[in-house]
Amino acid sequence: MSVNVHVDARFQLSDAEKLGAEITELAALINVAMARFLDLIYEFDEHRYWEQQGFRSCAYWLNFHCGIGFAAGRERLRVARALATLPSMRAAFSDGELSYSKVRAMTRVATPENEGLLLMVAKHGTANHIERLVSQYRRAEKLNYPGAADELHRSREVNYHYDDDGCLVMKAKMPAPQGELIIKALERAIDAAYDPDEEIPVAARRADALSNVAETYLNHPDNSGSTADRYQVVVHVHEDDSTEGSCLENGPLVSAETSRRVSCDCCKTVIEEDENGEPLNIGRRSRTIPPAMRRALRTRDGGCRFPGCTNHKFVDGHHIKHWSDGGETSLENLVLLCRHHHHLVHEGGFDCRKGAGGEIFFVDRRKQRLEEFQTSRSVSIEESLALMYRRFADVDVAAATSAAKWYAGEEMDMEHAVWLMSSLGAPDQRNGERPECVP
Repeated sequence: MSVNVHVDARFQLSDAEKLGAEITELAALINVAMARFLDLIYEFDEHRYWEQQGFRSCAYWLNFHCGIGFAAGRERLRVARALATLPSMRAAFSDGELSYSKVRAMTRVATPENEGLLLMVAKHGTANHIERLVSQYRRAEKLNYPGAADELHRSREVNYHYDDDGCLVMKAKMPAPQGELIIKALERAIDAAYDPDEEIPVAARRADALSNVAETYLNHPDNSGSTADRYQVVVHVHEDDSTEGSCLENGPLVSAETSRRVSCDCCKTVIEEDENGEPLNIGRRSRTIPPAMRRALRTRDGGCRFPGCTNHKFVDGHHIKHWSDGGETSLENLVLLCRHHHHLVHEGGFDCRKGAGGEIFFVDRRKQRLEEFQTSRSVSIEESLALMYRRFADVDVAAATSAAKWYAGEEMDMEHAVWLMSSLGAPDQRNGERPECVP
């Protein structure tokens, strides 16, 4: 596909310059398309159209229908909502003058009062200039904010994931006093378990100490009882006790020796499976789902079965044919649903059903069946580009539209810019006062 690059005919460009001009012109068009995209999802979210399809939020809808991850989807929604209050920035973005990277950074701190200053920097500087300005302004604002300690408390978090080699990776952020308490507990656990002369790295000792602290907590009498099943570490093995392919529930594969060690002192639940690996019934006892059947249900479903939902932690067992209507507590009549979709199925007008072939499906408030996967026509790259060029043919976009206006290597007075941002900022919504100017 050819692109008409807007270049002055008096100049003869090299192949590299022509290709560069085509790239920068296309980048400006992508900016225009992204601005339109944000306008559309803002309208879609404002009318809450995603609710009609049973999604928990617009971010879930974007994840399912547009292939956008939750974090990226929420960020786009944040930017779209901010642009609704910043008309000048929105207009420059729609004209292709600003990149999404610049707009995303500016909307973290932009107000109607400082919008003009940010636009001036964005049009003349690079995305790096904007990122640095926003970062330093936010740092100065935090230092001048009287409630900084309370905000640090609210920002506490612990995140974890399994690495490619099957190890658990954890990252924590918390206020200093809370962190000091954890450090003291780890140091005491290390002192109780190791001899100071042992040649074991400190980091490895901390890992073992953290595991000991968790085990001590779970073994405390106050933390035992009927909820213990929720805290069990479940390892799936084969019926013949072979350890090949053993894995943690909702986790990675574990080694044969790890599987044998775990099985030395534990309870065993037998879940009978058919030739396709589908768990069979464990038996009908009562309306309440027994722990063994719940584990089988989690093995089969993995998480919420509602189309587009990825929740696999906070889920309930739902009777497809309700217990009050004669439904059994059996795997064939059970399905996992998260709390949100469980509410929709019971009180929200949606329904969960089974087809003649045993497949589980859902219907919306109009009693129309929800498709489990998005079905859309495959479009080639060339068709997509041609459509974008036609759609925005009336937009005056050239190779230099999105480019920085300052010369290469030119620097800005960041300290002065932060001072201007602080003096132009709108009243702080958290305490009704303006942050003090940073000299």
